[in-house]
Amino acid sequence: MNSHASRPPVTKAAADYAAYAVLRVVIAVIQALPLSACEQAADMLGKLVGGLLGFRRRLVDENLTLALPEATPAQRRVVAQAMWRHLFLMVAEIAHAPRAVHRTTWRRHCRVRQMRETVATLLQDRPKVVISGHYSNFEFGGFMLGLFGFPSHTVARSLDNPYVDRFVNDFRGRTGQHMLPKHGSREAIETLLSSGGTLTLLGDQAAGDKACWVNFFGKPASTHKAVALFTLGYDAPTLVTATRRIGGPLQFEIELADQVDPLAEGFPYGSVPALTEWYTGQLERMILKAPEQYWWVHRRWKGTPPPRALKRLSQQASTQGQAAATETTAPQGTTADA
Repeated sequence: MNSHASRPPVTKAAADYAAYAVLRVVIAVIQALPLSACEQAADMLGKLVGGLLGFRRRLVDENLTLALPEATPAQRRVVAQAMWRHLFLMVAEIAHAPRAVHRTTWRRHCRVRQMRETVATLLQDRPKVVISGHYSNFEFGGFMLGLFGFPSHTVARSLDNPYVDRFVNDFRGRTGQHMLPKHGSREAIETLLSSGGTLTLLGDQAAGDKACWVNFFGKPASTHKAVALFTLGYDAPTLVTATRRIGGPLQFEIELADQVDPLAEGFPYGSVPALTEWYTGQLERMILKAPEQYWWVHRRWKGTPPPRALKRLSQQASTQGQAAATETTAPQGTTADA
């Protein structure tokens, strides 16, 4: 057997290392600059990429038109440009966080809403699932979770460049956030949850035509079934959280959108579609608080739902529309159930 068969071609390895070296130089420059300068650079780059160059302009505008149907074209352009600014600023924050944020300084950079409820759940000797989305600086949220003394494991696709992948995962692991590859981690996840560990997941990733389809901003979106199965299969308390920028660089608020417990009496989300609809709705609600911080640049709506899923979603949308109309027309001082 050829011992070199599994090694990448020399040219690819060299190109990967060259890209990694460039990244390290960029990170070193960012770390040498004050955050105020990084903020100014992010603002200029946001205007350049989101405005003058219009990178992925059509995709971003299509997504924003769907999510913010009442916004004018000018308002959507403002949101798109602000999104790019947040993305560039996120890179600078990741570079500065290990040096700036630690156990004696974290209150300068982060406030946690519903801290008592969140900590009470995370302290339980049971498996836990924490769901977030591509919103603001979610990497900082994972960083803070470990800093607070709650180590977690995150499932993510490995980057194509192995050097960059190792570098990024080193950052994530500084405070106890361990990475599991998207493929081949079944046994590791089973061991983690069976031992009462915490699994963190992104709940807004497209998952192909055979996934669980739910409405996201009113349009069918495929969603990984595994996210809900981890909760239901292990009776794991599940939290939906968001890390939202509330000021300048490294100024965040971590918010608990909602949480559920499959062992609670009357638990209403006992199926994969029901639970997926619940956490997707919570993510949608959090995104609308600061839509410019969501990653509208990624393709959330891909593929076509099968007829059965499309029928279910159409019926659900019709029912919700009727309920909303009933609430709107109900006489003052009454409810739809009166």
